[in-house]
Amino acid sequence: MLRAPKSGAIFATLIIMGILKAVRGTRDLLPPETVLWNRVEATARAVFARYGFGEIRTPIFEDTALFARGVGEETDIVSKEMYTWDDRARADSDSAQSLTLRPENTAGVVRAYIEHKLADTGMLQKLFYIGPQFRRERPQRGRYRQFWQIGAEVLGPAWSGSDSPLRDAEVLEMLSTFLNELGVKGWKLELNSVGSSTDRPRYVAALREALAPVKARMSADNQRRAETNPLRVLDSKDAGDQEIIDGLPRIADFLDDASREHFAQVLAALDACGVAYTVNPRLVRGLDYYTRTTFEFTVPDGSGLGTQNALLGGGRYDGLSEMLGGPKAPGIGFAIGEDRLILTLQAQAEAASEPKLDAFVAPMGIAQNAAALVLAKDLRAAGLAIEVGDGSFRLKKSFEAADKLARQMVIVGENEITTGIFTVKHFEAGEQTKVGRDALVEALRTKS
Repeated sequence: MLRAPKSGAIFATLIIMGILKAVRGTRDLLPPETVLWNRVEATARAVFARYGFGEIRTPIFEDTALFARGVGEETDIVSKEMYTWDDRARADSDSAQSLTLRPENTAGVVRAYIEHKLADTGMLQKLFYIGPQFRRERPQRGRYRQFWQIGAEVLGPAWSGSDSPLRDAEVLEMLSTFLNELGVKGWKLELNSVGSSTDRPRYVAALREALAPVKARMSADNQRRAETNPLRVLDSKDAGDQEIIDGLPRIADFLDDASREHFAQVLAALDACGVAYTVNPRLVRGLDYYTRTTFEFTVPDGSGLGTQNALLGGGRYDGLSEMLGGPKAPGIGFAIGEDRLILTLQAQAEAASEPKLDAFVAPMGIAQNAAALVLAKDLRAAGLAIEVGDGSFRLKKSFEAADKLARQMVIVGENEITTGIFTVKHFEAGEQTKVGRDALVEALRTKS
């Protein structure tokens, strides 16, 4: 029989083993940081309530079969990242239920929708959640093994309006309002249509055919994706594969009339509401039940997330309820990585509190050093605060230095010196422009 050790034994064990710390990939949230977390969550609750959303709280762990069916056994989440264990009624019992800490919350919300027969109300269900999720992936800044999400699902029978393009636009307009009320600067909305359940198989077949002769030249990850889930190739960030990916067929060319009309109505509603967006033809979702509208909100480089600057994402889905044994319930949902949102707000607050120079002049080689110094001299004479780099810097180092010191970066290369047209990187807006030498002072001053 096991006995609990006496307190003295526990103390002695701690002395021998060292101080216990939080498990790798988790962390404590302490004041004053929790003040910001509470503000974010309070803002979410207040904004979502104005749009008719109610809060749902599902269990932190579920039957493993829920995620195997709802997320997909072939996905990295289910095959590699879930925390799963056998739960036995007694230590000596041979029977066990497989349980899993939730790696995402859409499946749990849809399970609750089915279990509590919310479809029987005939009403559109607008549900939001705030809470921790769990995935065993490599911890890094903004990505933890216990991470927090703020998300929502809008679903119901088709006659409730759940598959209307108006619902898509309403969710996107709500998210823009939420980010604006939090004070997130420079966010951008990208969206695309991935078509209907009949469009996607035709597109995937065309994608497989296009990938067949070129996949051997791609990274190992993309070679695997080309076989298992070709859509995932499109959102690959592997720099060496971008030229091949740019030449692949686009799903917009495979949409049927109904999908085209749905997407056109979403865009028209966003235009009417004044929500700015960019159509990104490479934006997809890899799971089969995603249909039509898919979207991401991003923030500029330098917003605390490095180059991986997606802040939140989501999309329309159809078929998930049926996969989990429920009635047909089209819907649209999203998930916000709260850890990443907090990092963005902290980085932007720090940037706002620290005065920055108007521009960083970056020569692209030692041969351009003198020209860069002359340009910096002229810009300073015009009243601008300027730092100048060194041509021996690698481009990445120049970008990092410029982002820390200045609001903008002026690139000085051989071509710029010859043509008198300079590339200007605006960090907060996350955009690049070409500016002639005569207009450079005014352009830098306007953006400052």
